[in-house]
Amino acid sequence: MDDILQDAPSDRPTIRHPEEVRAARSRLESDDVYLALAETFRTLADSTRAKIVSLLMHNEMCVTDLAAVVGVTESAVSQHLRILRNQSLVRHRRRGQHVFYTLVDEHIEHLVAITLAHLSHSVELDGPPVIPSD
Repeated sequence: MDDILQDAPSDRPTIRHPEEVRAARSRLESDDVYLALAETFRTLADSTRAKIVSLLMHNEMCVTDLAAVVGVTESAVSQHLRILRNQSLVRHRRRGQHVFYTLVDEHIEHLVAITLAHLSHSVELDGPPVIPSD
């Protein structure tokens, strides 16, 4: 066996299909990529931030209007937007006294749209999702 298969911890089961394992491992990105991916999903895991991103999929909006639509304070929206900015999901531009936000690019829009479509499809098949209680 080559190094790629010898890297498996000894407490793992015997590899039955080494060619498939080798091919699968070659398709993996670096750990840093998966950490960034997980952080992106963690950022979107907050329902208020998910709503904000969903609204910004359609057009740019200012903090005041986002707060009015989402139903939280402007301060709360600003904090959520800061987190979204830090993850490079939204960008802003200033016009006079107002700051307008938009999505950085269409990739995040596609990600959210696909997830919403998946949820819609899941509801049709399985009924509404079960939300775990705290």
